[in-house]
Amino acid sequence: VTHSIPACIGSMTFNSKQLDNQSPVSIFAVNKCYVTVQDGTFFDGSGFAALVREGYKVRSDVNITLEFRTTAVHGVLLGVSSAKVDAIGLEIVHGKVLFHVNNGAGRITAIYEPRGTNNLCDGKWHKLQANKSKHRISLIIDGNLVQTDNPYIQSTSADTNNPIYVGGYPADVKQNCLTSKSSFRGCLRNLVLTKSQHAEFYDFSRAFDLRGVFPHSCPGVEH
Repeated sequence: VTHSIPACIGSMTFNSKQLDNQSPVSIFAVNKCYVTVQDGTFFDGSGFAALVREGYKVRSDVNITLEFRTTAVHGVLLGVSSAKVDAIGLEIVHGKVLFHVNNGAGRITAIYEPRGTNNLCDGKWHKLQANKSKHRISLIIDGNLVQTDNPYIQSTSADTNNPIYVGGYPADVKQNCLTSKSSFRGCLRNLVLTKSQHAEFYDFSRAFDLRGVFPHSCPGVEH
């Protein structure tokens, strides 16, 4: 067995002596255990998950769905970029969700702004769907649709070739369709990217780089 166990371990004794797990000599990718847990992946606000090492090609169409839960008003949700300007990005800025797309001619943005007492940063689960179909983009949050006009109708393909970064991205990585550098703090689950009717579910435990991300459980209540 070469991989770690996704579990909580407590009250361990070694040669009849209780081990002190509160002050370990060294520690790596170990989080605290929670009294109540939910399915999903916990992002502690310091890092990111990197998926598709060989690079994800958005091109003409992509449909992104995910669920998020956070109490922070800022945070990167997802970004896929290129060495040029082509890119897509999803982020929370001042409690609003922004979906950016650049097909090469210029960035366009769909913005979902909660109305009245609605709050996306209330620690409850919210459903997000972001769709790019050629030059058209739309954003659906909890069933509420936002669309935006795109003046660059001749430009239809986002020629990306970088990994999918979720919850943040490394400092030395360029993201052309994200305005925030804040890593996401909270929980994400059910990330699916669909292209031409082919849906791909992304398991965060299979990410090629995980920093500050705990893929097997979310705290039931954040502290």
